[in-house]
Amino acid sequence: MIMKHKEVIIGIGVGLIGYMAIIGIDILPFVFFISFATALYFISGGQLIKVKSVSIGENKKENSISFDDIGGQEVAKKELCEALDFIRCSDKIKAMGIRPLKGILLCGPPGTGKTLLAKAAAQYTNSAFFSASGSEFVEMYVGVGAKRVRQLFNQARQTAKKLNKRSAVIFIDEIEVLGGKRGQNHSHQEHDQTLNELLVQMDGISSDEDIKILVIGATNRSDMLDSALMRPGRFDRVVKVDLPDKKGRAHILRLHTRNKPLAKDVDIEYIAKDTFGFSGAQLESVANEAAILAMRENSKVITSVHFKNAIEKVMMGEKLDRFPSADEKKRIAVHESGHALVGELIFPNSVASVNVASRSNALGYVRNTQDDDMFLYTLDYLKGKISVSLAGAIAEDILLGSRSTGASSDFQHASDLARHIVFSGMSELGIISPEELPKNKLHEAISSILSNIEKNTMEMLKNNIDILKLIADELLDKETLSGDELRALISKKAA
Repeated sequence: MIMKHKEVIIGIGVGLIGYMAIIGIDILPFVFFISFATALYFISGGQLIKVKSVSIGENKKENSISFDDIGGQEVAKKELCEALDFIRCSDKIKAMGIRPLKGILLCGPPGTGKTLLAKAAAQYTNSAFFSASGSEFVEMYVGVGAKRVRQLFNQARQTAKKLNKRSAVIFIDEIEVLGGKRGQNHSHQEHDQTLNELLVQMDGISSDEDIKILVIGATNRSDMLDSALMRPGRFDRVVKVDLPDKKGRAHILRLHTRNKPLAKDVDIEYIAKDTFGFSGAQLESVANEAAILAMRENSKVITSVHFKNAIEKVMMGEKLDRFPSADEKKRIAVHESGHALVGELIFPNSVASVNVASRSNALGYVRNTQDDDMFLYTLDYLKGKISVSLAGAIAEDILLGSRSTGASSDFQHASDLARHIVFSGMSELGIISPEELPKNKLHEAISSILSNIEKNTMEMLKNNIDILKLIADELLDKETLSGDELRALISKKAA
């Protein structure tokens, strides 16, 4: 109906302008005025007044996630629950004179469960749940983002009242887009106005309100956030949501496999050990991919082999239909044998599998694991890792007489580790300031570290050249060796 009225008005306007042109009236001023009014309508009416509603989730039943459904984040859950108790026990905190927390910031790598924690927070406090992404507030037109912020807070209050709830949780993902440091965008002030509006809305949150609002932000770039947003009274608490440790990974895997038929040979603790450095999202993907692989084979249960293949797929990607030539395949086998042998000699029981089947961008790879998660690295450990990185190219040199471009990423990794040694004060330079260290001094220190480790690695491989040849031959024959098969070959040759 509205469209029909618009069409009639436009038709009458065009007819009048045509008639005026026929009778000799200058229509240029009218055309200019109408064009200006039309542009003003589309900019103001279309963009400022009729703002598109922010996408929100309003306590959908399917989103009833509790903290029991989230694994591997016990510390984060404990901190978050303590903050949420201020909403649940408002009368008690008033008696103690405690100011309720207005905002909680969840910081951590992607896939660690920040969104799940926010949904669980809404469930824990019986609150209306609203979610939005920081990018939804940023537009090229000044005032749009600020209005959307106001709209989001108003909708949270109104919806909570309709649902007869006493509180609402507003979750803003990628908050660094909305809450980045001010003064960095010189083209227009839209970004700064949007952030200012968020600060005003958070300052307006009061414990005396009928509907209590809690803002939960999520980011993996907390260094980009404006200091005004991070001060007490806005985001009062920063909760670190880090990658899970081995115990946490086992918990997550149990959650994601509880509805799946597992074979008796599946050991969740072993899979948790085998997935060092995986996020919660990656672990969910491992469980899902294992089930898909079992379905492909028409297997009624998911076996340990399915999980092993799923881990490699999540880490390295799907197998490719890429078939290197015989010479290239031999070089790949020698290269990976060098990595695997040195890795096992320096770090016993660390190799999970060795492969020469192409996956994603890797022609071959060695997958490593470790018994316990590490948070501090010694000089010997870092040197051992550098030795493993250089071993592939050195093995090519020993058995084939030359090196290839396949070792370029290994060399980059070795250089990064050597730089870490220098900056940690564990090199010949001693304790240094990275900013004041001349580039030539840094180059000399890194070169010295790499050169000494290269000599030691060369000697290690030459002393075990028969084992190196045996592993390479087995890889050429089977394409894949498990860690146990590799260790059996080394023990057999050593005996």
